[in-house]
Amino acid sequence: MREKTKFYCTECGNETSKWFGQCPACKQWNTLVEAPAEGAGKGRSGAAKAAGNSLMNRPRPITELDAGEEIRFSTGMGELDRVLGGGAVVGSIVLVGGAPGIGKSTLLLQICGMLGEQTILYVTGEESARQLKLRAGRLGVSRGGILVLAETKLDNVLRAIDDTRPDVVIIDSIQTMFNGDLTSGPGSVSQVKDCTMALMQAAKQNGFTCFVVGHVNKEGAIAGPRVLEHMVDCVLYFEGDRAMNYRVLRAAKNRFGSTNEIGVFEMADTGLTEVPNPSEMLLSGRPKNCPGTCVTCVMEGTRPILAEIQALVAPSGFAGARRNSNGIDYNRAMLLLAVLDKRGGVSLSNCDAYINVIGGLELDEPAADLATVLAIVSSAKDRMISFDTTAIGEVGLTGEIRSVGSLGQRLTEVARLGFRRCVIPAHVRGEVRAPEGLELIPVRNIREAIAAVIL
Repeated sequence: MREKTKFYCTECGNETSKWFGQCPACKQWNTLVEAPAEGAGKGRSGAAKAAGNSLMNRPRPITELDAGEEIRFSTGMGELDRVLGGGAVVGSIVLVGGAPGIGKSTLLLQICGMLGEQTILYVTGEESARQLKLRAGRLGVSRGGILVLAETKLDNVLRAIDDTRPDVVIIDSIQTMFNGDLTSGPGSVSQVKDCTMALMQAAKQNGFTCFVVGHVNKEGAIAGPRVLEHMVDCVLYFEGDRAMNYRVLRAAKNRFGSTNEIGVFEMADTGLTEVPNPSEMLLSGRPKNCPGTCVTCVMEGTRPILAEIQALVAPSGFAGARRNSNGIDYNRAMLLLAVLDKRGGVSLSNCDAYINVIGGLELDEPAADLATVLAIVSSAKDRMISFDTTAIGEVGLTGEIRSVGSLGQRLTEVARLGFRRCVIPAHVRGEVRAPEGLELIPVRNIREAIAAVIL
């Protein structure tokens, strides 16, 4: 007797015939959800319909395969092209995720107005065609090559793709699409998986680029099975605080480029505008002659970005001191506080400590360690760091300052933005050349760094 249901793991996509509290594959707890088994519905799945009656693929020797480069085209937005690795690839499927209201639909609708003469099919499952028209008017998008389809049924979407033969397809969003041959509702594991597979096969066969919007759950991951991210060619996350105007677009997966690049946008009344120089944006409004702030330079892919780190240290009114960090990993911040207490001679056990990275930027590389330590000491001692001073370096558990990659490129960016002094690890002083007008301050440990820059 054929099984009517299966259980899917939302983390790794593993399928089982019965429910377990812990996934047998990825060992995550409470991630198995029930969904109809493939083939248990009324007819063929969406993926099977997308394949149609095409000729069977036959194996060929690898020596006969075409080794030509992928065909790319510009989306019209330089920041998005940077994250995609130089532009969108023909026949690829791109998953765009982000919190509600962050600007995913705005970004994709603006792309429609910048793609030149290409035919675009915009499938909206969350808005009516009239609502989309009103938003397009506000964004100034009025090109005639944009075809709008307000539809949620997968069969009708695939039929529209066959009829219009578009160059670009936008699905907003994948959680609203459903295949009527499956018994589960829209947004379920089986529906999301089947609809994405159908769109992927259609994109590969017909040679169009597909952008898919995905909702984000409360943990910050794209809703649906994790296998959804494995199926697509590129996964982009749109990040930022809704209370602020700046947005960061970063790639979590990219088969055709680097995953280290980021794109920076500013949300305005007329839509998203590109920010070609994020360093100037992140440093705007920086206070002068104020303790508790220090600037560092981090690498986001091939782009050096200057970020301001602020710290506030105050006597604690309770037995247990409070600790909080925003923009820096909490465990990393606690490690730096412990190193300061043990190796730096700065007692912080009875003080509350708060660390924040201005602009909503997330710093995940150790090059920001030294600037974080200096900002904490500056606030604790209530003594300022010179306004034209930056710090770059990793802090070890013994208090030593270690080198970081691409130091020469970082120093060039520091000098370009008008800084005159930079604290660097002492053992790499002979390996780098100081840009004109920039004084390098080599230090071996955090005690030397504190003595050199804390005024």
